[in-house]
Amino acid sequence: MIEIRRAANQDFEAIWPIIHEVFSKGDTYSFSPDTSKEEGFRIWMDIPLATYVALKNGQIVGTYFIKPNQPGLGAHICNAGYIINSNCRGEGIGRALCEHSLNEAKNLEFKGMQFNYVVSTNRVAVELWKKCGFKIVGTLYNACNHKEKGFVDVYIMYQWFD
Repeated sequence: MIEIRRAANQDFEAIWPIIHEVFSKGDTYSFSPDTSKEEGFRIWMDIPLATYVALKNGQIVGTYFIKPNQPGLGAHICNAGYIINSNCRGEGIGRALCEHSLNEAKNLEFKGMQFNYVVSTNRVAVELWKKCGFKIVGTLYNACNHKEKGFVDVYIMYQWFD
C-alpha cells in the first residue's frame, strides 16, 4: 500500500537520490544532469508551493511538487513534477501520485494543471498522463537535447478541472 503525505525538509535526504538519478540521466527533465544537491533542494523543496512523498513500507519511493504554473493572471493553473524510484516503477506509484496531485490542486483551488515539458520519448509518462485526463495541447519541436537521442520533441499537456 502506498501512503502519500506532505514532505518535510528532512525528507530531502531520501528524496535527493531519487531526483538526482533522474536528473543525471538527462532524458526526462530539463534540469542539468550536473544539478547539485543544494540546487536540487531549491528546485524540489523551496520553489514549489508544496512537495509530497510516496511511502511504501515506510520508505520514500516517489515524490512530486505542485506550484502555480505562472504568476499573476496565470496563477490559477498549476504545474507539477513527479519522480519515482527506478526500483519501484510499474507498481502504480506514478498514477497514485498524479491522482493525489489532481486532488490537491483542486483543494488548493487551482482551475487546471499544465505540464510544460513532457519529453516525447518518455512514452510511459505520456501514456500515464493521458490516462489521468491530460491532453497534448502543443508540441515543441526538438526542444529537448536528450542526453542519448539528441534533439527530441517536448509536449505541453493540459487538463482543465470542471
